[in-house]
Parts: sequence; C-alpha cells; structure tokens
Amino acid sequence: MTDFTSPFLADPAFKAGSVFAADWPLCQVRLQDDARFPWLILMPRVAGAVELDDLSRDQRAALIEEVVRAGEMVRALAQAAGRPVDKLNTAALGNVTRQLHVHIVGRRRDDGLWPDPIWGRPGAVRLSEHDKDAFLRAIREA
Repeated sequence: MTDFTSPFLADPAFKAGSVFAADWPLCQVRLQDDARFPWLILMPRVAGAVELDDLSRDQRAALIEEVVRAGEMVRALAQAAGRPVDKLNTAALGNVTRQLHVHIVGRRRDDGLWPDPIWGRPGAVRLSEHDKDAFLRAIREA
C-alpha cells in the first residue's frame, strides 16, 4: 500500500466540530460531532492541498476509493444506530476552511433539514459519549 503522507497539519477549525477517528492510506478520517447525521470528513494528508488538482493523479484515485469506503462506513454506522440513510451527500466545499477536505454525510428523508443542504445550518447536536465511542471504535476496527 502506497503511503501518500507528507508534512501535514489539520486546520484547527476541524477540532471544534469533529474528532480524529483514524488515518487511512491517504486521508485523516474525522467523525463530525453532530448526532443529527452520520458524518465523516476525509482530509488528504498532503501539505498545502486546497483543491483536488493539488493532488497527484494517484492521490486523486486514492481519494475516490477512500470516499467510497467512507460512504460504506457512514451507511454501516447509520444502520447500527437503527437509522439507515436514504442518501449519501458527498461534498468538498472549502468555503470556510480552505484545507482540502471531503464531507460524506448520511441523509434521511425525516432528518429535519431534508431536502435542504446541511452546510452552514445551526442546530448541531453533540453525539453522546457512548455513541461517539461506539462510532470511533467501529471506524477504527473497519
């Protein structure tokens, strides 16, 4: 397995709303601390990366594979919580935090914001410590 890491430091803004979950071959995986949605953030561990074209062709291919893996994990977390998702939303916005990152969010037709976008919407509900620990354990064991 190729290791794409280079000097990398996650933007401190991510610590406010998410927790470190794991390091995959390319990305740092973070669990968004919001009980409303099963939500992972992938951050390519490539110093200075802001846009997809800041990654090499191999890194972009690895990112797509990790996005698919994260989607599978989001679905599994939602299923384990008894709330299967209806749709996966995947986005790399970066308007607030420029560092390249990809959100993978499980949405349900009854999630309260459906069908609207979730970006920049207030009302986050912190995960319980029990759920956070269970989700982190599942991500790390996958």
